[in-house]
Amino acid sequence: MRTTVGIIGAGPAGLLLARLLHNAGIDSVVLEGRDRAYVEQRQRAGILEQGTVDVLRAAGAGERMDREGLRHDGIELRYDRKRHRVDFPALTGGRSVTVYAQTEVCKDLIALQLKEGGPLLFEAEALAVEEAGTDHPRVRFRHEGREDVLECDYVVGCDGFWGVARKAIPAELTRVFERTYPFGWLGILADVPPSHDELVYARHDRGFALLSMRSPSVSRLYLQVPEGTDAEAWSDEEIWAELERRFETADDWRLERGPITQKSVTPMRSYVHEPMRHGRLFLAGDAAHIVPPTGAKGLNLAVGDVVTFARALTHEKETGSAELLDAYSETCLRRVWQAERFSYDMTTLLHRAPDATPFEDRLQIARLERVASSRAAETDLAEAYTGFPFA
Repeated sequence: MRTTVGIIGAGPAGLLLARLLHNAGIDSVVLEGRDRAYVEQRQRAGILEQGTVDVLRAAGAGERMDREGLRHDGIELRYDRKRHRVDFPALTGGRSVTVYAQTEVCKDLIALQLKEGGPLLFEAEALAVEEAGTDHPRVRFRHEGREDVLECDYVVGCDGFWGVARKAIPAELTRVFERTYPFGWLGILADVPPSHDELVYARHDRGFALLSMRSPSVSRLYLQVPEGTDAEAWSDEEIWAELERRFETADDWRLERGPITQKSVTPMRSYVHEPMRHGRLFLAGDAAHIVPPTGAKGLNLAVGDVVTFARALTHEKETGSAELLDAYSETCLRRVWQAERFSYDMTTLLHRAPDATPFEDRLQIARLERVASSRAAETDLAEAYTGFPFA
């Protein structure tokens, strides 16, 4: 099998890249190790930056998102029983975010790929990327019980942190930057309408809490818990009671309860692999970088990576110049590190460390008061939350 671009992974990054390349007249093959049902049901991110929304629309994948997605023009910060709303459009020149689950993005892109795009092979396990440093890289994979080879001009690894793509970059050429946090998020899905029409980020002495949603009838909520917590160790009653404590306000706002349909614990870490390119192998998304979910940046960073690659390859096709491809890693990493910075800032602003001192507690409150009282500080948060521009 042969193609111009071999794409490993059919998450939102790999699927969107295939769509962007298709629209540019560049052929590709997508290899996904899981089956279609798994990809379409895998719960992940749900906040799309303005730039991501714009890219999906331009790619022809925004019809259902525009119909069913929830546009949000702000978030609410809570601390010391106070409430402060950050107005995105007023601070950013009209930008907003959209609540639309990653599962739905994948469903839309899969449908388009199967209808109009190149081959999309499910249950095709990538085993290795070979000859990455040459002009003729290839992906060895297993599909339908036999091994095969995908010959490529370029390989893009959208296969996540545990995938094979990153392993093809020689260790002596790489640098890794990472931080593991001593807490995680206990997340729930609940069949109850959201108790607020925008996301609520709460800083509390007992730990962080987040009120989010998946639809007008399904709530998504999170609690900061110690690292290594077992989700099943928390009863439904304990979860709701703790959420009520952490979202408490001085007014008459109430948290509505409902049946919990899913529980899970998400670990928190920051990770960056440099470089994001070796020869004709390019890394995108979680294969190259991970952010704590506090800043809602993971999926959006992956979109930025594949937009950068698609533009660079299209530029080479049209002009013969590999200048943008050669700059891929540097270009992506500028945006990645700004997102890492913002996600770290949001995480340390809102989560209480296990060994936090009274001094550190008061610093957190002072930082939140600064956002609430300074248009400059509030604008910095709003600009970062709604998305750093694509290069």
